[in-house]
Amino acid sequence: MKRIKAEQINEVLSKLEIMHPEASCALDHRSNFELLIAVVLSAQTTDVSVNKVTPSLFAKYPSPEALALADPSDVAQIIKTIGLYKNKSVNIVKLAAKLLEDCDGEVPSSFDDLISLPGVGRKTANVILAEAFGEPAIAVDTHVFRVANKIGITDAKDVEKTEDQLKKRLPKDKWIRAHHLLIFHGRKICHARKPECEACLLNEICLHRDSK
Repeated sequence: MKRIKAEQINEVLSKLEIMHPEASCALDHRSNFELLIAVVLSAQTTDVSVNKVTPSLFAKYPSPEALALADPSDVAQIIKTIGLYKNKSVNIVKLAAKLLEDCDGEVPSSFDDLISLPGVGRKTANVILAEAFGEPAIAVDTHVFRVANKIGITDAKDVEKTEDQLKKRLPKDKWIRAHHLLIFHGRKICHARKPECEACLLNEICLHRDSK
């Protein structure tokens, strides 16, 4: 696979900014705890679906203390419209308990501490570091993986290598913003099945334009 030239990367980011100025975290939340739970729930489902269930979830279980005491089957009934809801119900109850046991009920700001929590993997940890604490991080979800490799910013075959290449090729102060821009581009224009290449400002740069 090929990659675009280093000097083209800022142009890519600028054009993504023109196309998606509204790009931001799409998960509704009022605290770091709510953000963490929402990100865990968003695995293999849409943010829109998660936003439909979290108001009821957080109304009943507004804190780690409340969620840690919840019956996972009760949680499952609240979130049953999202993918993998049974496993996620168990995980977020365990997660809340571990927050109380190991972190005094606070969402940790350490990558290693975050990934030690049930249901929290590399992507979720990076989202929390970036969104909750403003730490430079790049969370690679399916959109970021597909779009970064399709444009040619990266040429990696797995998520972790894509993250490594993005960190090496993008200015560190652009990591968080690039994450949002790539996600929005994947959602709104660079779809997996039918990319809207005619509506894309990256046509002259993208290495895989018009390819499916």
